[in-house]
Order: sequence, then structure tokens, then C-alpha cells
Amino acid sequence: MIHKYCMNGIYIVLDVNSGSVHTVDKMTYDILDLYRQCPAEEIVTKLSDKYAEADIKEAVAELDQLVAEKRLFAPDTYSAVVPFVQKREPVVKALCLHIAHDCNLKCKYCFAEEGEYHGKRELMSAEVGKKAIDMLIKSSGKRKNLEIDFFGGEPLMNFGVVKEIVEYARSLEAEHNKNFRFTITTNGILLDDEKAEYINENMHNTVLSLDGRQQVNDRMRPLAGGQGSYEKIVPKFQKFAKNRGQKDYYVRGTFTRHNLDFSEDVMHLAELGFDQISVEPVVAAPSEEYSIREEDLPEIFAEYEKLTYKIEESRKNGNFFNFFHFMIDLTGGPCVIKRLVGCGSGTEYLAVAPNGDLYPCHQFVGMPEFKMGTVDTGVVNTDIRSRFENCNVYNKPACRECWARFYCSGGCAANSFNAHGDLITPYEIGCEMQRKRIECAIYLKAAENL
Repeated sequence: MIHKYCMNGIYIVLDVNSGSVHTVDKMTYDILDLYRQCPAEEIVTKLSDKYAEADIKEAVAELDQLVAEKRLFAPDTYSAVVPFVQKREPVVKALCLHIAHDCNLKCKYCFAEEGEYHGKRELMSAEVGKKAIDMLIKSSGKRKNLEIDFFGGEPLMNFGVVKEIVEYARSLEAEHNKNFRFTITTNGILLDDEKAEYINENMHNTVLSLDGRQQVNDRMRPLAGGQGSYEKIVPKFQKFAKNRGQKDYYVRGTFTRHNLDFSEDVMHLAELGFDQISVEPVVAAPSEEYSIREEDLPEIFAEYEKLTYKIEESRKNGNFFNFFHFMIDLTGGPCVIKRLVGCGSGTEYLAVAPNGDLYPCHQFVGMPEFKMGTVDTGVVNTDIRSRFENCNVYNKPACRECWARFYCSGGCAANSFNAHGDLITPYEIGCEMQRKRIECAIYLKAAENL
């Protein structure tokens, strides 16, 4: 299978199974429409009014060589891995600790109900956090590198417990031959110099929540009293990123139907001095006035292209910043298993509620039908785990024939469930945007190498 498209005058061909990317001329691009259906002589006949016979034959011979090298129309070798993926011994390598089911913002699009997660506001105790660490060590088998994400609500509302859990995990590393890597997500309201210093010393990565331009951010991310949050957090985030050396963090925003010109928000964040930026589409019920709808997609696609060209121009001028959704590795990238199953939610990655209940990921927390166990028992509802083990691109009919399947790994299970009530049917609007982002990311790589 191949996928071909043109952006800004560059003709790009992606071979899906090998991952090879080719930039070609217009003639070769046209030949590929006929290549698998017609012999060379017929291709010459069909295109002789546009191109010289000798040139067509030479291009066909070059395509034949790429096919022989398995860099074009390569055979599918991934499907053979699926039985192995499904029979893997369950190993947990990462936990998302819901350190605080409470928040000091009232974000309108918050899937966590401003921190409540279908329940009550509560903070995780150090005891529960330590039990989660013990469970992870026990459930991780021989895996050495383990990840802990401190999430909320707003984790800084329970920062003392964050520090206790980090200290406890570090005290067990040598004994169990483990290496913990910590991540924290914060809205910045409670961020001060002391907390920032601790985070920079102890967190492998940090996510800073900010939507972009002031009017955009403050519309969707107000304080409890309705005031905007932008002016309170931007100076803190700027100082934080600078002290962190502009690495191992990203500013994470959300765009909605209210700011479909989101490239302006990305560029605004870059102008503020942030080098690591992610602005992602909101996922919300269709009834919400800010939700993205199918009719918005053409405008969103055009905006992604506009952002692509802005980033390209910025880099030419020596101003380099990463846009998370345009980061793509065409030389290696994720391992085969990750390409097939994605984030590993419900299997390798679990979320822990403040009371110690286990769920497949942070977006399922508080849904009784997805409770998998507790930090005391470990995973006892193996039926739920089996459902997530079967979430791979070959078990999803819509993904099986999609050219982007090895880049998105079948998409987000939570988005599928929220959109369709199952884990197998992808969220179509999200798929459309993902495909466009991949095209833009590949274009940037191709343009850099021309």
C-alpha cells in the first residue's frame, strides 16, 4: 500500500509497510496511478501525450527497482506480530497517578469535570501513592525503566504528597533494579520558585497547560471566579522553561471551534519563547458549542497547512521550535509493538484514582465499568485487560486499510469509547485530523532534505 499527496509543489509518496518516503516528479507521481494495474507498454501509451516515452520507461524501471528493494509496495510484515502482541505476559511499565481530583481552574472543555472524574473532589494520600509504587514494581517484571505521571485535576494542590511519592520510589530503585522517570502536568496557578526548582530537579518531563493567545486561553480556562488565567501563568511558565534549558517539557494547549485559526496560537506561544509546543483539538460531545464538527475539517486542514509553512519559514530564519504533532521519525521511530497498539492503556499503562482504584487510563477514571482492581489487589478484572489487549490496528476494520495506521497506532481508545461506546471503532473526526498532521509532518521532513 502507498499513500501519495502533493503539498506546496512537492510530490510525496509514502510506502505504508516499509515506512519509506519518496519525493518524486510529477511524471512519476502520475505513473503510480497506473503502475500496479498496467504493464509498462500500456503506461507509455496512456501517458505519451504528456511525457516522453524514454522518460516514462526510465521512471518505471526505477519504480521496479524500489519494489525489488521492498521500499515501494512492500509486503505487510506487521500482521505476523499480532499473535505475539496478544499473548504477551502482562507487564505494567507506567502509572498515571491522579494525585488530586480537584482543580483551581474551571476549564470549560475539561473531560475530568474540573477534577471530579464522575465522583467527589479528593486528594491522593501518601499511603495510596506508595502502594501504587509497590504495585508497579511487582507488576513490571524485569523491565527496569518505569514511568510515573502526576496528573489531576491540578497536582500542585497536593504537592507535598508528590514529593513523598518521589522520595519513596527513589528509595526502592537500587534494591529492585528499577529506574523511575517522573512527569507532572500543571496549570501553573500554584507554581512558585520552590516548586519549579523541585520539578526541574526531579521530573523527567513537564506539561504546562496554556491554550495560546490571551483571549483564547481565558475564554476556556478561567479561574473559579471567572477571571482569566493567562496573566497569572505566562510569566511563571516562561521562567520555568528558561530555567529548564528549553528541554524536556512542552506547553500543551487545546483548540476548539472558537479558535480554528489555531496556527496563530502556536505562533504566539513560540513568540513567548517556548520551544516545545503542543496545541491539540478538543474532543467533546457534539452537543457542546465549542466541539469540532465534520464541517470544520476543511478549515482545520487549511490551518494545519498554514502552520506547516509558518514553521518551515521560521526554521529557515533560524527560529526553531518543535510542534508536537509534527514531530516524526522517518529513520526508526517506535518499536513494532507500539506501532500496532499505541500507548498501551489497559495493559502496560494504568491510571490510579486518589482512592487507589485502577483504570485503563486517565480518561476512564471514575467509570465503574472500567475499574480493573486496586493498588492492594493489582489488576483483577482481566476481562477489561483482554479488551485492551485486543486493541490493535488489525482488529479495527477502519484501521486495517488506513495508510496512517502505523503512525497513530489505531488512535485513542478513550476517544473511540466516548464517540461510539466501544474500543474498536475510531473517532472519525480525530482520524481525519491525524492523517492531515502526518502529511504535514512528512512534508516538513521532505522539504528539509530537498
